[in-house]
Amino acid sequence: MPGLRRDRLLTLLLLGALLSADLYFHLWPQVQRQLRPRERPRGCPCARRASSLDLNSAAAASDPHTAAHNFSRARPGTEQDRSGRSGPGSKLQALFAHPLYNVPEEPPVLGPEDVLLASQETLRYYRRKVARWNRRHKIYRQQLNLTSLDPPLQFRPEASWVQFHLGINRHGLYPRSSPIVSELLQDMSHLPTISADYSQDEKALLGACDCTQIVKPSGVHLKLVLRFSDFGKAMFKPMRQQRDEETPADFFYFIDFQRHNAEIAAFHLDRILDFRRVPPTTGRLVNVTKEILEITKNEILQSVFFVSPASNVCFFAKCPYMCKTEYAVCGNPHLLEGSLSAFLPSLNLAPRLSVPNPWIRSYTLAGKEEWEVNPLYCDTVKQIYPYNSSNRLLNIIDMAIFDFLIGNMDRHHYEMFTKFGDDGFLIHLDNARGFGRHSHDEVSILSPLSQCCRIKKKTLLHLQLLAQAKYRLSDVMRESLLADQLAPVLTEPHLLALDRRLQIILRTVQGCVEAHGEHSVIASGPAEQPAPDSGQANVPS
Repeated sequence: MPGLRRDRLLTLLLLGALLSADLYFHLWPQVQRQLRPRERPRGCPCARRASSLDLNSAAAASDPHTAAHNFSRARPGTEQDRSGRSGPGSKLQALFAHPLYNVPEEPPVLGPEDVLLASQETLRYYRRKVARWNRRHKIYRQQLNLTSLDPPLQFRPEASWVQFHLGINRHGLYPRSSPIVSELLQDMSHLPTISADYSQDEKALLGACDCTQIVKPSGVHLKLVLRFSDFGKAMFKPMRQQRDEETPADFFYFIDFQRHNAEIAAFHLDRILDFRRVPPTTGRLVNVTKEILEITKNEILQSVFFVSPASNVCFFAKCPYMCKTEYAVCGNPHLLEGSLSAFLPSLNLAPRLSVPNPWIRSYTLAGKEEWEVNPLYCDTVKQIYPYNSSNRLLNIIDMAIFDFLIGNMDRHHYEMFTKFGDDGFLIHLDNARGFGRHSHDEVSILSPLSQCCRIKKKTLLHLQLLAQAKYRLSDVMRESLLADQLAPVLTEPHLLALDRRLQIILRTVQGCVEAHGEHSVIASGPAEQPAPDSGQANVPS
């Protein structure tokens, strides 16, 4: 009998323990979620904006120099809607209402062959990725004996980053009229981060950097991959220098800083030019402690954080030549300005081709490439596949015009989606070395245009439009950039430099027309072949 009573007691204790565990781990979290205040609707960003302002104001209160030192407030300007475009009477709105920005795409998008991703296959792929993330995150918590009341991530097909990926077609990364880009910019600038890690190319280095190389690996740039609560992810590049600092004249282009505000401004310029080849990019104030250090699972990334003598939280790149605190970037004390560029679809879904730029620069201290010494270099390029039988050369010239406007000399490669073939658009990635010197116009960047003397009619019409006072490039850029959280993104001298460089481009085209005739210079059709002859136009000094 005593043994039987003991067994009953043990059974009752076991059942009580199981009931308690069920209450604690299953019923109580559900009760807590019901008691939490409901989130505001997706279309109303008031709560997120308010919390961001509270965080900023708290930091400013603790340090009166915070606002001036580490981030800048948006200047008062014209009222803007959710798309980032200004209200009635604005030059930006007038520009996007112009017929040039409302003509049908040629050739039209007709079927699956014109769209980058197959919808159902893409959704299945991303559902598997979210499920894999949940499994790995659960294992990670179990290994560290961590408890979390947060439910597993749910895949949402309507998420802005998913719709952005599904909207890519043969004409660009997004349609002109798509509202998804504005939603994506809003989400990247406000959604909570759930993970932070190094990019794949930096992981490949494993901290092993060859200090004898002139061109340093990407680890020097401190770029990180941030993932958000909707499972979208973006490339984060932190602020390395103030907006009013110019790149020293003695700096080579391949050792220049990467500027976060250049990435943001490049996206806005690309959209204004109607290229749509730069991934959506926005600015954000990141709390490096809460949004990077405390959520990363990468122990190497955790190890490069430290607190400076000024009590600011800093981190640096894991490379021998950069493991020094003087190369670190620091919050103030936790908030750090940076750019966030939306990730493109996975290479498993949408393979990309990386191609050396025919006008690649010499990445040595004294060397020169053939195009720098041979004014007839374009004749050679036009004999080489694929530049002899597609629009690729015209797309290279578009890219050179874009790079000249932003002052980017570091375009050694370009990428394109393999699905769209030789005539596919070039993706303008990595623009952080632009907007370094507003006082200097590097006309050698325009060599593809001046040596080949070819330009798309569509590109030329947009440039001529932006040279008019009603649509002045500096004015529409200034207005467009006001929509960013980190406005003002560019200083006034950089904005005025855009107008000056635009005039140089138009004079270069005019010189080509005078030398070779309008028919030979201006390609009016979407698949028009380059003219067999070329010559170098007189580029204004």
